[in-house]
Amino acid sequence: MAKVLIVAGRFNEMISRSLVDSAKQTLSDAGLAEDDVKLAWVPGAYEIPVVAAKAARGKAFDAVICLGAVIKGETAHFEYVAGPVASGLMSVSVETEVPIIFGVLTTNTVEQALNRAGLKLGNKGAEAASTALTMIDTLRKVSEWS
Repeated sequence: MAKVLIVAGRFNEMISRSLVDSAKQTLSDAGLAEDDVKLAWVPGAYEIPVVAAKAARGKAFDAVICLGAVIKGETAHFEYVAGPVASGLMSVSVETEVPIIFGVLTTNTVEQALNRAGLKLGNKGAEAASTALTMIDTLRKVSEWS
């Protein structure tokens, strides 16, 4: 079927764990075996791109799902992390032609992050997993047409 790596940031782990659990459940519901889904924890969102890049360049995975939470708070930390992480992941995806799914929440408050991690507004981990499955299928079709 497909091989998927989930890379998750431990910073804001309560939120990340909810995203990971939901993503894993979505992949399982789609028929992926437990052995087809690997999970790599990294210290925080800033470390996600290097692991995603290594995985994508190694071509062992059909998609890499990146999960975590960057919460704005009262410092400039948000600006130094959120944009560069998104940009880095997009660059790796385009370079390697491996879908790198951006499921890193970028919110203003912890409450907003919790809501997007399953409290009130669905779970972005599940959405990221669904996106990964769609992209795997789409790229396979495009490869057949090429």
